[in-house]
Amino acid sequence: METRADVLIVGAGMVGSALALALRHSGLQVVLLDGGPLSVKPFDQQAAFEPRVSALSAASQRILERLGAWDGIVARRLSPYTDMHVWDGSGTGQIHFSAASVHADLLGHIVENRVVQDGLLERLLDSDIGLLANARLEQMRRSGDEWLLTLADGRRLRAPLVIAADGANSAVRHLTGCETREWDYLHQAIVTSVRCSEAHQATAWQRFTDEGPLAFLPLARDGGQQWCSIVWSTTPEQAEQLMRHDDAAFAEALQRAFEGRLGQVLEVDPRVCVPLRQRHAKRYVAEGLALIGDAAHVIHPLAGQGVNLGFLDAAVLAEELVRACERGERLADVKVLSRYERRRMPHNLALMAAMEGFKRLFQANPLPLRWLRNSGLKLVEQLPEAKALFVRQALGLSGDLPELARP
Repeated sequence: METRADVLIVGAGMVGSALALALRHSGLQVVLLDGGPLSVKPFDQQAAFEPRVSALSAASQRILERLGAWDGIVARRLSPYTDMHVWDGSGTGQIHFSAASVHADLLGHIVENRVVQDGLLERLLDSDIGLLANARLEQMRRSGDEWLLTLADGRRLRAPLVIAADGANSAVRHLTGCETREWDYLHQAIVTSVRCSEAHQATAWQRFTDEGPLAFLPLARDGGQQWCSIVWSTTPEQAEQLMRHDDAAFAEALQRAFEGRLGQVLEVDPRVCVPLRQRHAKRYVAEGLALIGDAAHVIHPLAGQGVNLGFLDAAVLAEELVRACERGERLADVKVLSRYERRRMPHNLALMAAMEGFKRLFQANPLPLRWLRNSGLKLVEQLPEAKALFVRQALGLSGDLPELARP
């Protein structure tokens, strides 16, 4: 069997699904394939939290609203937050960001990745987008002016344009020989959910320790504010030791590392440990090929911005493809696809550089650098306009925004 499409999107995660929905009224024949099952399971609001969450910006919310997926997310579970507190565990510097500083109601929402995925998949199942589940990509080669993809079960797909949305370890990127710049952070992130004795106050908390940043992100269940998602970035040696702890010992170590800002850590869900590696494709596009989301760039989870970058990738690429259709241009032309790359690569690189700078500054041991970061935090804390600029950028109120993300 051979399936043909105008656009093949490989990877039905959050970003790939968003792109497919953004193209559903384009008149293009779009097929979305994924190596796993594409089904929506009943959601239990009393169930334990998924360990992987995203900090969705206002721009991402607008994209999801316009794709019709936001109502499904709200119907499941999400946690809005209005403030962010960041402080240096080795000094006295701290900074507070607030949505109120730019006359906004919220800074964003903390949402489990599964909830976002199901909200998108519900809309896809109601659309005329072609969906191929359990479709594991095995081979990919050029065939004339098209790509020919062969799946593990022998099925074949053909399209002039293939979009790689298949994550950090992208099979498409590997099979097509796309080059990347990457390096190991020599750190690992422990991810889980915990219940604290004090309310999180709809605030994202982040402490920079000598080993790495520790974030407590607010979660909501049963109308309470005791649950948080934690992302603890630390050395492999400490991560291994922490993963060996039983729940009581881990809770005690976590509470100590967080300086007890939210009281006692009363309960700990199962932990996941993830190696941290930064990766960025040298090019996002080639003839008949485009990379989006984690297939194009993976950043440190310092600010939870990864999926927001991916949603903007999807929205910009969809916008450029629809414009090219209206002009009668060939979508697979690298000149057309480069318009997406020119709009997204500088923004992604700038944020990656900023996150790398933060990470290096806060892990620096020399006394002058410790003094610099403490002084810097104190200075920015006293500059309302500088903080407001950061908040506007995080909310998606500035910059080259696609139509789907504009206020």
